[in-house]
Amino acid sequence: MKTILITGSNGLLGQKLIGLLHTEAHIKLIASSRGQNKLAGLYPHVAFAAMDVANADQVEQVIAQTQPTHIIHTAAMTNVDDCESQREECWKQNVDAVENLVKACERHGVHLIHVSTDFIFDGENGPYTEEAEGAPVNFYGESKLAAEELVKRAACKWAILRTVLVFGIVHDYGRSNIVLWVKGSLEQGKHIKVVNDQLRTPTLAEDLAQGCWLAAQHDAQGIFNISGEELLTPHQMAVQVAEYFNLDKTLIEEVDGTLFTQPAKRPPRTGFDITKAKTQLGFQPRTFKESIAIVAGQI
Repeated sequence: MKTILITGSNGLLGQKLIGLLHTEAHIKLIASSRGQNKLAGLYPHVAFAAMDVANADQVEQVIAQTQPTHIIHTAAMTNVDDCESQREECWKQNVDAVENLVKACERHGVHLIHVSTDFIFDGENGPYTEEAEGAPVNFYGESKLAAEELVKRAACKWAILRTVLVFGIVHDYGRSNIVLWVKGSLEQGKHIKVVNDQLRTPTLAEDLAQGCWLAAQHDAQGIFNISGEELLTPHQMAVQVAEYFNLDKTLIEEVDGTLFTQPAKRPPRTGFDITKAKTQLGFQPRTFKESIAIVAGQI
């Protein structure tokens, strides 16, 4: 019997994990977030523990009480530009919180599965393998790389799952994604500018949740790349969305990133080689076109 505690259960990945695991036999599932439980109406049978991962006392108390065998840590400050301008808060949520979890996992013998990002890299040599050295170009990436280093030094079982450009539909939450944005804009006849000089391996949230579950099932240890397999520019993604919904592609203008001024620099070419996750965990992500269909079915 595995007891799995999920941090950030109100977020996109957290919600997909609860949806995936709530009916699994031989699992005791515990949702946790620092706010109220947004999934109480959908999954009333899933246990919930209020926990701010940046609060060391709360983390210790919840883990001591619930005694999980595994923690899947999805909670993080992920808005890249906010992280650039709110560095103290970013560090608190992305690094201090991980230190709290690591210490509690060490004390209680918990297997920590930590979700990380392609933004730990500079984007000069993507797609990356698990052995690539981190060299972030923004503060969000710096915070996530620092968190990885804490996990790597942990005296408990651990796995780091790196991912890329996660998208999906989130319940009861005003969060958009590239599929919804392109679809909504084109349906309203809006012209949109989409960059063609950044490359990513976009990841359906359901696929990332499956990767997290596979890591827990296998008691995986070490670093694993969990993402989509296709290396695409945002412009290529937008065109696929337009084609799927039969919308006017001529409204999509191909531009380069210099057109936009953003507080945080973006790495130009990331993406992952996911061979290790496929061979060792049995991870099989959907294509971007298949992922659009999943999102479309949830709108």
